[in-house]
Amino acid sequence: MSQRQVLQVFEQYQKARTQFVQMVAELATRPQNIETLQNAGVMSLLRPLLLDVVPTIQQTAALALGRLANYNDDLAEAVVKGDILPQLVYSLAEQNRFYKKAAAFVLRAVGKHSPQLAQAIVDCGALDTLVICLEDFDPGVKEAAAWALGYIARHNAELSQAVVDAGAVPLLVLCIQEPEIALKRIAASALSDISKHSPELAQTVVDAGAIAHLAQMILNPDAKLKRQVLSALSQVAKHSVDLAEMVVEAEIFPVVLTCLKDKDEYVKKNASTLIREIAKHTPELSQLIVNAGGVAAVIDCLGSCKGNIRLPGIMMLGYVAAHSENLAMAVIISKGVPQLSVCLSEEPEDHIKAAAAWALGQIGRHTPEHARAVAVTNTLPVLLSLYMSAESSEDLQVKSKKAIKNILQKCTYLPALEPFLYDAPPNILKHVVGQFSKVLPHDSKARRLFVTSGGLKKVQEIKAEPGSLLQEYINSINNCYPEEIVRYYSPGYSDTLLQRVDSYQPLTN
Repeated sequence: MSQRQVLQVFEQYQKARTQFVQMVAELATRPQNIETLQNAGVMSLLRPLLLDVVPTIQQTAALALGRLANYNDDLAEAVVKGDILPQLVYSLAEQNRFYKKAAAFVLRAVGKHSPQLAQAIVDCGALDTLVICLEDFDPGVKEAAAWALGYIARHNAELSQAVVDAGAVPLLVLCIQEPEIALKRIAASALSDISKHSPELAQTVVDAGAIAHLAQMILNPDAKLKRQVLSALSQVAKHSVDLAEMVVEAEIFPVVLTCLKDKDEYVKKNASTLIREIAKHTPELSQLIVNAGGVAAVIDCLGSCKGNIRLPGIMMLGYVAAHSENLAMAVIISKGVPQLSVCLSEEPEDHIKAAAAWALGQIGRHTPEHARAVAVTNTLPVLLSLYMSAESSEDLQVKSKKAIKNILQKCTYLPALEPFLYDAPPNILKHVVGQFSKVLPHDSKARRLFVTSGGLKKVQEIKAEPGSLLQEYINSINNCYPEEIVRYYSPGYSDTLLQRVDSYQPLTN
């Protein structure tokens, strides 16, 4: 065989390998092909091609493996069991930028599925190599490495700590300062994933100087970047008062409020989440948000969105109102109660209704004035029907009951209470009658109205245990009226009168 023929054989073999990896990489993009490829043993066929002498074959083989591993955890597990990870890690440090991107993609695709698979990546020494890639000249390599590190860190505190210990955080902070938007997004997302697990991990991100750089990007026109920036700041702020204050000190107010009007729904949601995570800690932080116009801005945002996008805003109003009478009044003055009532009635999801019920309870629990502000929106009957509905989730029933009790125990607005005399179950009725027993002794107009509206008659029909708190409340109400009036409205009184008619002997001349 001549030299030329030998070279032709090698060319054909190279061409066949190239065609094979390209075809597998293409087939792996379609879910319907995955099972067939898996059954054909494609993993073991791709593995030796990762060490091919031709760089494009190496890269395409890695890309195909990444697409397969990305599909489900069984295939990702096959990559781990096939001893492919050490090969990738070794090549990641040695090869060109195209291979580095493909190899980092495989690591990300494997690591995303579970903490166990992410731990397998850590165990094979990938973190150090990925961190080195964060310093690569090529932004695409940095992005692929940051993405893989974020996917490993997001699972739990231990994996996140391993990423921190490998020295990733300062380099991720440098990445968010790079000009490429895609790299900024992924680096911010990775910082968010690291921060979320514990105050200590969040402090590591703060100590690397991330907050100031993230805060500067709140007004970036790119919506996907804003989502990640707001998420990262939220994950830092949620852990403690000190961390929340550090976020606030980066002068995020009032600029973050503009994000509540963003066209992107997830920018709105993440901005609301950030404000919620700050507001929940102390009255002082909540007051700062009120002073910046944050409560009014969140209420406007609730009116412009639906579903889960509303949830953090609803909770934020509840947290603000829970801190003090004055802060709850700030929510009332900003017309928060009607908006929360709309959320309670409109939203189909029980967990959103439950959040709205909780927030309304936090507003109404402070004073009679606060309770009246909630009661006049006709919210109490809605809460009662949600509490009594068999279709409501257990959490919604618990939150609705608690909100009703919180509001009733302060409510002196009797027109809102009276329907409860007819509809409320015994455990709620006790609180309603208790409120009437507090108000009626001091209000003659209310006493008269209570008789003419049928309230006094209804109270006489309530069957209370002798000596119970409910019986004491009923006695207090009855003591507000002449005895003959109470007797007149008591059950069976008409029968008593008829008996007296029957037994009455008319006077005769």
